[in-house]
Amino acid sequence: MMHRLLQAFRPFRLALPLLALSACAAPTMQSPTTGAAVAAAPGAVSAADPRAAEAGREILRQGGSAADAALAMVIALTVVEPQSSGIGGGGFLVYHDERRDQIFSYDGREKAPAAVTPALFLGPDGKPMGQREAVPGGKSVGVPGNIRMMELAHERHGRLPWAQLFQPAIRLARDGFAITPRMHRMLSGASRVAGLSAWGRAQFYQASGEPKSVGTVVKNPELARLLASLATRGPDFFYTGPPADALVQTVRSAPVNPSSMTKGDLVSYEAKQRPVPCGEYRGHRICGMGPPSSGATTVFAILKQLERFDLAGLGRQSPEAWHLIAESMRLAYADREAYLADPDFVRVPTAGLMDPAYLARRSELIAPGRALPSVSAGTPPGAPRVTAAADGEVPATSHMVAVDSGGNVASLTSTIEGVWGSGLTVNGFFLNNELTDFSLSPERNGAPVANRVEPGKRPRSSMSPTIVYGPDGEVRLAVGAAGGPTIIAQVAKAIIGVVDWKLPVQEALALPQIMGTPERVTVERGTWLEVIAPTLSAMGHRVVAVEPGYKANAVERLNGSWRGAADPRSEGVALGQ
Repeated sequence: MMHRLLQAFRPFRLALPLLALSACAAPTMQSPTTGAAVAAAPGAVSAADPRAAEAGREILRQGGSAADAALAMVIALTVVEPQSSGIGGGGFLVYHDERRDQIFSYDGREKAPAAVTPALFLGPDGKPMGQREAVPGGKSVGVPGNIRMMELAHERHGRLPWAQLFQPAIRLARDGFAITPRMHRMLSGASRVAGLSAWGRAQFYQASGEPKSVGTVVKNPELARLLASLATRGPDFFYTGPPADALVQTVRSAPVNPSSMTKGDLVSYEAKQRPVPCGEYRGHRICGMGPPSSGATTVFAILKQLERFDLAGLGRQSPEAWHLIAESMRLAYADREAYLADPDFVRVPTAGLMDPAYLARRSELIAPGRALPSVSAGTPPGAPRVTAAADGEVPATSHMVAVDSGGNVASLTSTIEGVWGSGLTVNGFFLNNELTDFSLSPERNGAPVANRVEPGKRPRSSMSPTIVYGPDGEVRLAVGAAGGPTIIAQVAKAIIGVVDWKLPVQEALALPQIMGTPERVTVERGTWLEVIAPTLSAMGHRVVAVEPGYKANAVERLNGSWRGAADPRSEGVALGQ
């Protein structure tokens, strides 16, 4: 049984001596064989699609900054990965500015229209709508924020003219791009959403209703025209011109769940610079995206709660190490569900959630060899009276990283939320379903839910663009991922792989994935973690094996040069400058 499972998923086998697993020997893990890592270079990019990565490299070679390259990749992904991200959604950017020796973060998260109420997703009976019912159509669409975020980042960190960043994507849309196996699977598995609009059906499906085949070259002249206009007319054109009128008309006249969005919602949208939460872990400074993202606080909590344990000594093949990681995740995710939300609406105890003394107390709940029977949120310093409730975040999204020859580093995550977003399309791109990232029920047990729907509010996110500084104070690693709530777990695992287990980041990304939530622990099907699932179960975990849908990207600094990496589970690549 062990042999068959390991053979089923070769990329995640890592070479280490056999270690004792209870009374029997653990299976050997061998090194992943992948061409995703790029050799040392003065600059590098990594993205979930090779054509987007090439757009970023092109911009670097033209003298662009890391910010320029990252923004060009967002625009290109609108064309080639429309099911996951692009200008119809929002994102977060964490940016290391080498000249200023400073780190910045920018919030381009979507916002709820001004006319919504906390009852947005409640049915006539007062009960929350199901996710499948709430997603399609206009009600789930938030005001897109990526273009405004791009504008803000370009003004502060760009080198090339704004229009130049759009050229690779314009060519892809105009000349055509091939449907990849991943896109084909998503067209097959989500046809109800991808084919909701007449444009979506004509663009990606045959007359029979089957998706167009892998390798079919698809052109998008509508999007090419829009991108050309945005390149020459600037960001205001998207929010105040004819594209805004078309977007509002589309969501208000949706065939299901029409929206209350107005043009005023688009005109008033602002991207924001946010404080960058950072914390120390084993001599490294971990910096990420703060609220409304739950990334920085939750990733750091997972790590800091593990700091008292000798993960390096246990090793990456130890079931005990993975048990400890799962327990720390369970505690951190419980706090995330209780306290993380839009800080413009809710008092988020960011400092309390990252307070070393608080996390040390949470860590004391973790016991070697034994899982907690139940997990609930703690009470960090400054915690308000709110209550935990899950959101409807689902696996999708896209991450990209870029570093230029001057040492500037961009870690950017972009999303339209679910696969194919709301299913609504306008001007050749898909609109997000970001509002279903809110908790669909505004109250629980008589207390308000922090992440409830409110007018103008930004929904909580798991997007976790992260930059890690080494003990020397220099950037050591930039990493992020896609996959809904699993993003946080993927990023934490990658950092553990690099910092604790001294792996090259490519091997750290390839490690099998575990995710612990208060309710259960998921392990990646077909990997060594599925083999040790009975051991984890014997410790008291409720373990479920899930199919791999992970998609992480990273760059790391080694000996003064940069190496890019891309998750071997994905179609992503890393390219050197």
